[in-house]
Amino acid sequence: MDNSTLAFRKLRNGYDLPVYGLDNGTFYYIHIPAMMCIVTSFVCAVIAIVLIFRSRGYKSFFTKWSKSERFVVYLALCDALFNVSHFTDHLHIAIAKNHVYPKRLCEFYGFNLALFITAQNLMVNIVAINAFMLLYFNKNLEFGRYDWRLLAWTFGAPFIGASIAGIAGQLGTNGAFCYFDGIKGVITNICFTTVPLLLVLVMNVIFYVLTWKRIHEQCREIRQNLGKMSTAMRASHRAARAMSMFVAAFFVQWWAMALYGVWNLVVDVVPQPVHHMVTTFSNIGGILNLIVYCIIRKKQLSKGEFLSTERKTKSNDPASSHSHFSRQNNNSMCDSQVTEQPPVTLSIIDNHLAVPTRYGNRR
Repeated sequence: MDNSTLAFRKLRNGYDLPVYGLDNGTFYYIHIPAMMCIVTSFVCAVIAIVLIFRSRGYKSFFTKWSKSERFVVYLALCDALFNVSHFTDHLHIAIAKNHVYPKRLCEFYGFNLALFITAQNLMVNIVAINAFMLLYFNKNLEFGRYDWRLLAWTFGAPFIGASIAGIAGQLGTNGAFCYFDGIKGVITNICFTTVPLLLVLVMNVIFYVLTWKRIHEQCREIRQNLGKMSTAMRASHRAARAMSMFVAAFFVQWWAMALYGVWNLVVDVVPQPVHHMVTTFSNIGGILNLIVYCIIRKKQLSKGEFLSTERKTKSNDPASSHSHFSRQNNNSMCDSQVTEQPPVTLSIIDNHLAVPTRYGNRR
């Protein structure tokens, strides 16, 4: 039996692997950029949470907040908690220049990463599905009272899966950070991360393309027929475009990890530049989502709109309201074809469906 076979047989778990980067002098080139991205992402996630709570208040979170507003908070919390766990993991390795000890601590870090990464995947996938269902079937997904369906799926399912992986001893170090064990948890990592992430990315891209295709088709039909776009359709287009930005941000964050997973299925050793891309892009989720939130908020403020239909306009004067609505129509995708309607307020991503609401009315 040759030495390589003996060396392979001696690898019982991830702690038998060398610490990634120590042998070629790239150790700090991995961990320092990763920690910088993580810290920036965490700060951006906190800023997003603070901004939205300052604009809406926290007492009416489940009673008056739209589902889309709560979604912003859930996603920011996923990013923040992911960043905290991943930062302590990288910091521990960077200081010790060794694997994370004790093993239970590394398993705890790995559990958190598996939980929050999968929760982000499922949550953004629901947004993509909702935008698709909204435009093609005019159906809005219901999250249940206190969002129990959304939370049970996006957090409950990953929690159960990560718990089973932990009990089975599949969590641990992979040589670079704590996630699934680099020796014992290879198959589990493929089934829990690589395959689901690829499926979610592909689904999101398909839904993203179909959503925008549907928007352009509807606008083209209206222009060709010289018809008028209803207020509900215009609101649905705005909702779908806003949700699509979160889907695009998700793709930017996780494409590198998906590429790494596919590459690792083909060869045993993935090129180190690909590894650097993973530790960079996967740790900037808070930055990307804050950018998306700011873009949406800026558009709302420029058009005098609000995130939630529970708010009223500053003026209930019919003339001023009609003038305000007309200015909003000029900014729409098919602005010359918008049907004149009585004054309404619109939510860009309210309940993942921008529902027109009369002034002063509540849902």
